[in-house]
Amino acid sequence: MDLLNLSVVRDYGDALLKGLLTTVLLTLIVIVLAGFLGIPVALARLARTRWIRLPANLYVEFIRGTPLILQLLYIYYVLPSVGIRLEPLTAAVIGLTANYTAYMSEVYRSGIQAVPRGQIEAANSLALSPLLAFRLIVLPQAFRIVLPALGNYLIALFKDTALASVVTVQELMFTGQIISARSYQYFTIYTVTGLLYFAVSYPAALFVRRLEERARAGWGPSSQIAAPSPTLPKVRDQPT
Repeated sequence: MDLLNLSVVRDYGDALLKGLLTTVLLTLIVIVLAGFLGIPVALARLARTRWIRLPANLYVEFIRGTPLILQLLYIYYVLPSVGIRLEPLTAAVIGLTANYTAYMSEVYRSGIQAVPRGQIEAANSLALSPLLAFRLIVLPQAFRIVLPALGNYLIALFKDTALASVVTVQELMFTGQIISARSYQYFTIYTVTGLLYFAVSYPAALFVRRLEERARAGWGPSSQIAAPSPTLPKVRDQPT
């Protein structure tokens, strides 16, 4: 038996590419959902009202204190015992989104707290409502501060989608497991699977590195906040 059998790659190449497409699609869906849902969770953790803050704290600490693989298994295999049955892809999306929402909310929270207090005071001097001040002043600056971290979470999520194989989602890793079990070409299939992961994650890592460089440089003139009244203080640079 050849250690590297390229004929197996030709035979199962389409299946591997389909698995890769599922992995990329799952990554994009989850990162968008978690990116949006992380904001209200972060705001809830910063709320002064205790009954809003405590449930958000409990949710984040529970997610951070339990393994992602256990969360996926619970959603797919345990919930049917109480009458909640989900398709594999749906269960994977819910589990990954719940997990990454908790972690990304912490990133947003740190970014919001990093915005200088003077920015809020400047918004108050312009008679902006709290909601408008958050949307136009705080959130853009916080997002720019945490953008490199969010990019790193995107790469981590792309690799963590491999855990969706435990709920039978036919993403790249699950497809590779099936093909290697059928063909007994473990070296070839897992090598190609690793190369496919690398072919996507490495360019993404270069893109994230470029974002970090742009963030440190201040994004140029476009990084300044536009306001209909007096010019607000310049956006704080990304900490190094």
